[in-house]
Amino acid sequence: MIETIQKNGPRALDHVVLPTASLAVARERLSALGFTVSPDGVHPFGTVNCCIYLADGTFLEPLAVGDPATADDAVAGRNVFVARDRAFRSTHGDEGFSAVVFASDDADADHRCYVEVNVSAGPRLDFSRPFVDGSGRADVASFRLAFAAEPANADEAFFFACERANAPKVDRGALQVHANGARRVVAIEARSGNAGAAATFLSTIAHSSAEVAAGTAKVPLVNADLVVHAAPGSDNIQLDAIVFAVDDVDSLRTLLAERGVEHDLSGQRLVVPPAPGQGATFIFEELK
Repeated sequence: MIETIQKNGPRALDHVVLPTASLAVARERLSALGFTVSPDGVHPFGTVNCCIYLADGTFLEPLAVGDPATADDAVAGRNVFVARDRAFRSTHGDEGFSAVVFASDDADADHRCYVEVNVSAGPRLDFSRPFVDGSGRADVASFRLAFAAEPANADEAFFFACERANAPKVDRGALQVHANGARRVVAIEARSGNAGAAATFLSTIAHSSAEVAAGTAKVPLVNADLVVHAAPGSDNIQLDAIVFAVDDVDSLRTLLAERGVEHDLSGQRLVVPPAPGQGATFIFEELK
C-alpha cells in the first residue's frame, strides 16, 4: 500500500491515466514493451481499463470508452472523471496522457481544499468496481475521488486525489513483475508556457514545495517528482512523459530491439516515443 502524507508533507503518486482508443491495442503495445498487463476492468460509468501495477504500489491506467451510452449518462450526471476524459479526447484525440493521481486518506478534505483555493474541477465522485487478480480471484475495489485542474482549463490535463475506500484483498504479486525490469515511477514530466505558474499550481495540490531553475520546475512527491519544462505554447500543463526505474537498461534495449519497438538511447535514458496504446513518452533509467 502506498504511504500517504496528508497534513504535513508532500502527497504520494498513486497512478496516471492514459486515454486510448482500444484496450486491445494498448495491451498489445504495452506487452511488447515488456509490461505485464492486468485483466480488463469495467467502471460503472462507461469506461474500461487494463492496468500496469508496479512493485511500489503505483500503477498506469490505460483508459478506453467501453459503453458510450453509459458514458453519456455519466457526463449528464456531472461525473467529472468521464467528462474530463471526454473533453481531453475532443481536443487531443483518443491517445494521450490526461491525468496524474495522488494517494489520499480523505477525499472530502481534498475537495474542500481544492474549492477553497479555486482549483476544483467539479464535484467529488464515489464508485466501486469488480477487481480480478492474475490468478482469477475476485474482490470489489471502492474509491473516493476529488478533482483539481488549472483555472480556465476545460480540456487539458487534470489531477485528482484518490482515496482507496476498500483496497482489494487479492494478490497482485504476479502483475507487478515485468519483463522490462520496471519497478517504479521516478518522475512525471510535463511542459508549460509558464513553468512558474505550473509549479505553483502543482505545489498547491501536491502539498509540496517547488524548485524552479533554468526554465524547469520540480515538485517532489513522496515517491516521485513532478517536473515541468518551460516550452512555447499553452500556459496549461501538458503531460508528456513517464520515467521508470529499471534493473538493466542494456537488457531492456535488447528486448525492445528483438520486438521491433522504436527507441533511442539518450545518455543513460532509454526513450520510447508515444504510439497507439501508449499515450505518453516512456523513459527508462537504470536505478537501484
